[in-house]
Amino acid sequence: MLTNGADVTVTGSRLAPADILKDKLAALPGVVNSQFMQHRYAYVGTDLQDLYGIDPATISNATAMANAYFGNGDAKATLAKLAATPEAILVSDETVTDYQLNLGDPLNLRLQSPDGAYKVVPFVFSGIVREFPTAPRDSFIVANASYIAKMTGVAGREVGLLKTSGNNATIKAAAIDLAKSYPGMQVKELGDAAHIIGSSLTAIDLAGLTALELSFAVVLVLGATGLMLALGLADRRRGFAILTAIGATPRQLAAFIVPETIVVLSMGDIIGAIVGGVVAQVLVVVLHGVFDPPPEFMSVPWPYLIAVVIAVAIATSIAVANGIKQASSKPVQRIRELT
Repeated sequence: MLTNGADVTVTGSRLAPADILKDKLAALPGVVNSQFMQHRYAYVGTDLQDLYGIDPATISNATAMANAYFGNGDAKATLAKLAATPEAILVSDETVTDYQLNLGDPLNLRLQSPDGAYKVVPFVFSGIVREFPTAPRDSFIVANASYIAKMTGVAGREVGLLKTSGNNATIKAAAIDLAKSYPGMQVKELGDAAHIIGSSLTAIDLAGLTALELSFAVVLVLGATGLMLALGLADRRRGFAILTAIGATPRQLAAFIVPETIVVLSMGDIIGAIVGGVVAQVLVVVLHGVFDPPPEFMSVPWPYLIAVVIAVAIATSIAVANGIKQASSKPVQRIRELT
């Protein structure tokens, strides 16, 4: 979604912006919402950067606005602040560092006017943007489309973002049919970006890898609980056999075994949860730069964790039941065998 911009994206040019087809694109069957934004260029000092002009109040209707896109980690607050101040602008971390900007500082950019010349336009620095739909990985800036149109005299919006509820390929074909009269206008759908990314030599199936790791974790947990507990009880068979020989009932043996098992299992669960949480947090931090954009929060697989707890409880119950059964059957014979 981040790479393509939306389910279906129409990209025009300054001479043929996508919003020429605004009404026709919005009327296509399967299009739930359409938003249009400017994609131009601006000089920040001597550095030419991509400039995106948006409607902050409505842009999220057509594409996801993740908290991770913005420096303060709050997409809603950032867009609200941008909408409240017409001349507000969001810039990259690199620009903030290069120009030692603080929130509220004036920032003069050079934008292209209708005659092709670049004119100075004043902005106010209001936040940091790290990712944005269709934006490049290097430095770029985001501002209010209405303010850019007012200051440059060019109101066209070069990019159209379409949110769909139907077949993206079908909607793409219909959009291409509308755009064919405008040379250079391009239409892409989410599957195109997925195909490009998926064809990379470094692409992997995270779902399959995760399933393999979680399956191995289940086997490891069962081995560390049921098997180890069974071996521990087997190692104490002689003591249990002596208790049975002097008159202890299976229920009395259980009074020795079950509380101990509960304590060990509970402590193992607590320590395991703490260690697992710390390791997961470290992995998220280490792999933060691998994902584009990085996750906003850790995803906890509750169904899997509940299944693991149930499996551990069953394995533990089987080990305890088997230990009690072995200890209470033929105690004299077992004492002789273990002496």
